[in-house]
Amino acid sequence: MDRTDASLIALRRILRATELYGRTLARIAGLTPVQIRVLQVVQMQGSTTPKQISLQMGVSQATISTLLDRLAAKAMIERQRSDIDRRKTNVVLTETGRKAVEGAPDPLQQKYVKEFEALADWEQAMIVAALERVATMLNASAIDASPVLDMGEIHRPPAPEAPQGEP
Repeated sequence: MDRTDASLIALRRILRATELYGRTLARIAGLTPVQIRVLQVVQMQGSTTPKQISLQMGVSQATISTLLDRLAAKAMIERQRSDIDRRKTNVVLTETGRKAVEGAPDPLQQKYVKEFEALADWEQAMIVAALERVATMLNASAIDASPVLDMGEIHRPPAPEAPQGEP
């Protein structure tokens, strides 16, 4: 097998692993990996603003606004006016959101982060450079993306509801 085929197979395996994880998450939690990541960010902060979430996740405020709308519609987050600055809105988790985060399968990116951070500094730099080069080769450098292993658009239609009686 030549290197071109080997590289395409490796990319396909990465995409497939991400797709399978996303399907499992949608089936179990009724959420996308990006929605789970938003809930995790809010949980870590306790209370945060949409701007802080967008900065932490590396996506636009418009994207975060769409994600927050969907999470609010599922009663997983609440938007509350700041007591300090009435112009600001804080995002907090509801009990439903807290349960969703706790019940979700371990994110695929956590396994990646654990393995990546165990690598030597030079190897991390090499992987980042190679991945950035691949993104450039695919004309994907300017695509709005967050540090979440997920397939498809960041703001897409809501995941189907899990049938009653399933976890």
